[in-house]
Amino acid sequence: MWCREKGGSVLLNIRVQPNSSKEETGEVRNDALIIRLTAPPVEGKANDALIRFLSKRLAVAKSRVTLVQGERGRNKLVAIQGLGAREAAMRLGVNP
Repeated sequence: MWCREKGGSVLLNIRVQPNSSKEETGEVRNDALIIRLTAPPVEGKANDALIRFLSKRLAVAKSRVTLVQGERGRNKLVAIQGLGAREAAMRLGVNP
């Protein structure tokens, strides 16, 4: 399951595709939501872009978006405080 609730937060399993031509959400594949980012995967730029992207798409402050796992890889676990799984999935335009 790519989107689940835990302790007042929602956890998202994300697979990042950096250096994309545009920023967008993709399909769910292997229990991870694909997110395409224009940022390169160097010096944390893709991580920063992911946090900005999720903050904007989910309409939450960047301080409520935390990268839990996957700082150096493409597979990431992200926590968003104060948001439910159904609401997060709806705002991202994906089925939970």
